[in-house]
Amino acid sequence: MSRILAWLFGRLPIGWLQLSHNKARLVAAVAGVSFANLLVFMQLGILGALNGSTIAPYNMLNADIIISSSDNNTLTDGGGNVARTRMFQALGTAGVSKAAPLFIANLPLNLGGGASATLLAFGMDVAQPAFGSAEIAQKARILRLENTALLDNGSRGLPASMLESLADDRSFPIEINGQTLSVVGAVAVGSGFLSDGTLVMSDQTFLRFFPQRSSGAPNHILVKVNDGSAPDTVAARLQAIFPADSVKVQTIPNAAKADLAFMGTERPTGIIFGFGVLIGVIVGIVIVYQVLSTDVADHLREYATFKAMGFADRFFLGIVFEEALVLAIFGFVPGLIVSLGLYAGLSGVTGLPVAMTVSRAIMVFLGTLIACAISGAIATRRLAGADPADLF
Repeated sequence: MSRILAWLFGRLPIGWLQLSHNKARLVAAVAGVSFANLLVFMQLGILGALNGSTIAPYNMLNADIIISSSDNNTLTDGGGNVARTRMFQALGTAGVSKAAPLFIANLPLNLGGGASATLLAFGMDVAQPAFGSAEIAQKARILRLENTALLDNGSRGLPASMLESLADDRSFPIEINGQTLSVVGAVAVGSGFLSDGTLVMSDQTFLRFFPQRSSGAPNHILVKVNDGSAPDTVAARLQAIFPADSVKVQTIPNAAKADLAFMGTERPTGIIFGFGVLIGVIVGIVIVYQVLSTDVADHLREYATFKAMGFADRFFLGIVFEEALVLAIFGFVPGLIVSLGLYAGLSGVTGLPVAMTVSRAIMVFLGTLIACAISGAIATRRLAGADPADLF
């Protein structure tokens, strides 16, 4: 390590030698930075899972524009419905090729023995399979049969026998609200924070299981534009003919972005995890500052000697930054390794899409370097204002 740092800085690695001299302090400092990294990684991982589960349902759709009630917060969260007549108005608008209703609601599933699960049911017009993903469009024909559905193979809390049947592509019945629903295939979506899984069915089957819902009031209307038409332009035309106070028109990418913004800034879950990231950064800065400040205090006389010999403040700042760099690297690696293990465990238990990404690892590492550098800069303030004559 000394040779590497000597090559990197072009001088004797004073900072590393000072840190390694007190092994107990070095281990404690590295453990503190690792804990701060772990805290940040876990908060970001869960926040990433929240974002991933928020936009995952969009992967089931193949549309350019979505028409919704202004009361809807996200694709799956909101109590507002939009009148089906809006679909016919949309079909009469220049640039619109096709339109179809989309129904969404939570469906409780009693698993027996006191266990239950909540499935998010999507009712789609299977007569227009082009509005579904390739996976759904391929199985749309069988969904025309009464009381059939596709079940998310990433659903959590389901009996092993169900998951085995899905894996073998075997159909099986489930009882919901006193009615029998036949699961005829699987679809890959993944569980989320608002439900344990997803069901995809025809709009007619949906209305049979939700008799209180009206076919004239879907949750959303999906729109496909003509070839050569710009979705943004067509969306603007549609918004112009609909009342803005009750209907909102968005392109699918913009709707997904709006959902992420809402979940991250309006929902308590997103705010809490975002705040947790901030706390982790603050914890890391405080820990590194305490270590570097103590180290500066312990070697103040040595620094004073260098200062009296004419060494500039940037020399001492370089030493402290060297220590900060060592702590950042040594603390990041174990924090990353432990986070990978916890990510795998959390994903396996909850079914949430908690996964490490290269961009997240790089972002946390750079953040660790910056936090340690800030701590080092604060720790050297005492030395910068000290008079060598007063230190002996």
